[in-house]
Amino acid sequence: MKESSDNNWVSFSDIMTVLMIIFLFISISYMMQVKKEQAQRDEIFEEFKATKEELYNELNTVFKDDFQKWDVKLDKDLSIKFTNPDVLFQSGRTNIRPYFSEILNKFLPKYFDVILQEKYKDKISEIRVEGHTDNVPAPRYDQDPYIANTLLSQERSSEVIKHFREMDYFKSLSSKEIILIEYLLTANGLSYGRTVDDNGKLTINSNQPINNQKSRRVEFRIITTSDKLIDKVLKELEK
Repeated sequence: MKESSDNNWVSFSDIMTVLMIIFLFISISYMMQVKKEQAQRDEIFEEFKATKEELYNELNTVFKDDFQKWDVKLDKDLSIKFTNPDVLFQSGRTNIRPYFSEILNKFLPKYFDVILQEKYKDKISEIRVEGHTDNVPAPRYDQDPYIANTLLSQERSSEVIKHFREMDYFKSLSSKEIILIEYLLTANGLSYGRTVDDNGKLTINSNQPINNQKSRRVEFRIITTSDKLIDKVLKELEK
């Protein structure tokens, strides 16, 4: 009986040892997987930072003198804001003013010369042309004010793209470059959801009165491929 009991105890000990080893391997595998995923996330964030910095520095170098003259602001998020009162749209109107037309003729070729470089081929996922309005309901649309101004702001961004497509620069591009631009370029009507104050700050953040003139504007914004990868990583972390 004693011998049988000892044998059973040895067998049970062996089983526990095996289970502990299995658990140890599982733990090590899990830690290695976590470490690998963290390394991938770090790589994505580093790439994101490097791409944005490179684009920002290059745009800032190319347009340094022009932006001062045009009263244009380049932000770290790669948005370019046209804030000159002579450039902005008249209330309820979509037509591009002559001075804005002159600026676009100089701005767009340089802008796309930067974007179309081979080194950015897999770094940019979208180029947004954003139309913005003040909070005065658009007079040409008989419907909800926000929707009316969404249509108005959409027309403003579309007018900029239309102007670009009519330029000699655009017509001189290769068919491959045009296909790429048509894939990347989007017109976005943002209505009066992002009005700005006297200092050009978003009123939702500053809590200051809306400056209607400055709110009627067009912005160019580059979305990098890393932006979307980061969104994916953040969603995975939320699970």
